[in-house]
Amino acid sequence: MALLKLVLPKINVSGIRSRGIASLSALSETHQMLQKTCRDFADAELKPIAAQVDKEHLYPKEQIKKMGDLGLMAVAVSEEYGGTGLDYLAYSIAMEEISRGCASAGVIMSVNNSLYIGPVDKFGNKAQKEKYIKPFATGDRVGCFALSEPGNGSDAGAASTTAKESDGGYILNGTKSWITNGFESEAAVVLATTDKSQKHKGISAFVIPKPIAGLELGKKEDKLGIRGSSTCLLIFEDCKVPKECLLGKPGEGFKIAMMTLDAGRIGIASQALGIAQASLEVAVEYASKRLAFGKPLTKLQTIQNKLAEMSLQLESARLLTWRAAWLKDNHKPYTKEAAMAKLAASEAATLLSHQCIQILGGMGYVSDMPAERHYRDARITEIYEGTSEIQKLVIAGNLLKEMGL
Repeated sequence: MALLKLVLPKINVSGIRSRGIASLSALSETHQMLQKTCRDFADAELKPIAAQVDKEHLYPKEQIKKMGDLGLMAVAVSEEYGGTGLDYLAYSIAMEEISRGCASAGVIMSVNNSLYIGPVDKFGNKAQKEKYIKPFATGDRVGCFALSEPGNGSDAGAASTTAKESDGGYILNGTKSWITNGFESEAAVVLATTDKSQKHKGISAFVIPKPIAGLELGKKEDKLGIRGSSTCLLIFEDCKVPKECLLGKPGEGFKIAMMTLDAGRIGIASQALGIAQASLEVAVEYASKRLAFGKPLTKLQTIQNKLAEMSLQLESARLLTWRAAWLKDNHKPYTKEAAMAKLAASEAATLLSHQCIQILGGMGYVSDMPAERHYRDARITEIYEGTSEIQKLVIAGNLLKEMGL
């Protein structure tokens, strides 16, 4: 299962610098090889199908399975439970390359790694890890994460879905919304209120198999972007789950959710980097071939200024994202840094995809070119796993705490 066992014999490290990431050479050989492997996979398997996946709302099942074979569906999980055994920096690098090829495949990978497997790996017992991680590390199955509700939006502590103890288990009632991987997932980490009097301290987490009696799926949402990933409601109506589904301790749900989102924001930042990188590459390629006033667009100062700004935003966001991953890997606080990374990378994705269309002009506005798809895919990165406004609150809150205020 370990990715490096699969790729070490075929990697030529000398060609990695061709991507143009100056900082990549400062990383370990393992990380460089991982980046090259994921980039080659994205070029061969994801970029050719990305437009069709988007237009037809197709779940890229075959490609997700191949990603599982490469070890990309459980990157930072120990080999004991079927993972690759690498770190979160490796996960970030892989996420960027996969998302550069297809943002839908990127978010499917992100949810499975960060939001579903992440909390089970950190808070689950051995039996739960055996049941809910191992089969989900191969790409044959994916999981989902159910926190948001129709009425609570960014207020994660206002969970109206309830879980009442009954006959040695729990009965869940309520609706979860905006669930990525909702249709294809075969298990879900679900947050529900077990004690309303305790408010956010009365929320508990559960890992629940799908399908299960009492759980229905809402309609598949027709989205602006990332249309190869399904998004739907999870509707619980007297859904009885055994006590063994409780993840962690009763009342730990809010803490589990917040810690999960911290890690998940590194994943979404990395997805945004991939979209931004793809946008930059499209813009440069087109500008180098398109003639205006007798010379390529790349010779025009206005276009050079745009490319310079795009490159600056991308590299800055990438280093913030790698810093957040490094802090997590070294067991240091990273809540503020993850929020910074997610904010910077999502805004970079929006800016670069916007400027990409501007450089392409009319060609950027038609679906024959990938620029408009990158533009649509980028927009969600400023919304899910905490809006940009929430990231600023997190950053400011932690900054004031650091200043002793």
